[in-house]
Amino acid sequence: MSSLLTRDEYQHLAESLPLPTNAVIDGKARAAQSGDTFETINPATGQVIARIASCGEADVDLAVEKGRLAFESGAWSRAHPSERKRVLRRLVKLMKRNIHELAVLETLESGKPIYDVETIDIPEALHCLEWHAEATDKLYGQTSPSGDDVVSMIVRQPLGVVACVLPWNFPILMLAWKIGPALATGNSVIVKPAGQTNMSTLRIAELAHEAGLPPGVLQVVTGPGGVIGKALGMHADIDMVAFTGSTDVGRKFLEYSARSNLKRVVLECGGKNPCIVLDDAENLDVVAQHVTQAVFWNMGENCSSSSRLIVHEKIKDSLVEVVLHKLREWPLGEPLDPGNRLGAIVSKEQFDRIMGYIKVGRDEGARLVTGGKAYKHGKGYFIEPTIFDDVTPDMTIAREEIFGPVLSVIKVTNADEAVRIANDTEYGLAASIFTANLGKAHRIARDIRAGTVTINCYGEGDTTTPFGGFKLSGFGGRDKSLHAHDQYTELKTIWADISDQKVSRAVD
Repeated sequence: MSSLLTRDEYQHLAESLPLPTNAVIDGKARAAQSGDTFETINPATGQVIARIASCGEADVDLAVEKGRLAFESGAWSRAHPSERKRVLRRLVKLMKRNIHELAVLETLESGKPIYDVETIDIPEALHCLEWHAEATDKLYGQTSPSGDDVVSMIVRQPLGVVACVLPWNFPILMLAWKIGPALATGNSVIVKPAGQTNMSTLRIAELAHEAGLPPGVLQVVTGPGGVIGKALGMHADIDMVAFTGSTDVGRKFLEYSARSNLKRVVLECGGKNPCIVLDDAENLDVVAQHVTQAVFWNMGENCSSSSRLIVHEKIKDSLVEVVLHKLREWPLGEPLDPGNRLGAIVSKEQFDRIMGYIKVGRDEGARLVTGGKAYKHGKGYFIEPTIFDDVTPDMTIAREEIFGPVLSVIKVTNADEAVRIANDTEYGLAASIFTANLGKAHRIARDIRAGTVTINCYGEGDTTTPFGGFKLSGFGGRDKSLHAHDQYTELKTIWADISDQKVSRAVD
């Protein structure tokens, strides 16, 4: 699909790219009606990249109006499923042609290593979009077993106007998770990117219209979450909000729905995910590779990050030693250098938050094994990969989502204790289990309260599997899989009486 460029080539591309800075409404790039803008910062340098349109309620109203007009026109909502598939596959092709450009835009704003963006995020996003596109003309309705005198059809119809509110940690991939099923099922979609990461989403919206998506079907409204997010959540003509982000903000969308039109709300929120390693786990080198990937990938800015390593006391020290060895394979530095696996923290605010948790970990008595300091690289926001040992389940770093490169090691004496500690959290997004006993693994997987449980590996499944959480980690539905198609549609029953009985006419 794509071969990596050199650091110098990426840097040259970063310096020469035209930067998308305006909202996309009704197929056109538009400044905010107020004329306001806000700065987008390169977290690797601390410098301003550009100024992005800071939209307000008037811009949201315009986008909703155009989205509703597009939906009612039927240009997309009633288009033949094969036509929707054709346009979405065309978008995938255009994204492939522009993969280096998209990767640079993403890395500049997010601080993500370009190696990850080009080899993981964008390829998975493209596969997601193409998978949902291919499903468009392969999903059938149903008939009910209601007898010979009735034809009862159960059909799906698009909801209407859908708002997708994105996080900053995986901008392109989360965009694909949302718009793939939402567009495939015929909805008009309004995207609100995170304030820190707008440009890759804006560029993809431009490519979508180039691919043939009708005006008003995919729009992007940029601006502060407290303004745009609330306006979308409260709008009476929006039929659904799909949100990925913090649990606190997710709660607000439920409130907005209750206070407005009871719009459908699907939330994918935070996590404090456990990785259980029992004393019969095979090949600690492989286990350590998964543990390291699980907590340090994307600098730990990942809702499914396995930030709690719950490990049997007999092998704890040996496993921690191997994890430390594996860290040598995760060089930290300039995100545009494809040789680096760790980049910058997304913002000064998030940098300060993570460093605050590291201080709390020390203050509460956890033993710092490695890291714990800011990494000096110009004026950027970098943090060394950090491991705490001797962590107890009641410590702050074992209970609250840090969203950074911080691993808490908790020792246990048996599997029952491991499961109890794993479930002792208000979250329930993901979990991992490492053991040679497959029967025990499956029993533990059933007992853990999480939406995705992996055995002898770290992961989130693939496009075919639903992703979302229990408890405070999720609400209302799932991303990925055909289940996502269902949540972006209304289920309708069409009932036809085909009996021979004639309706008698009244005689005057």
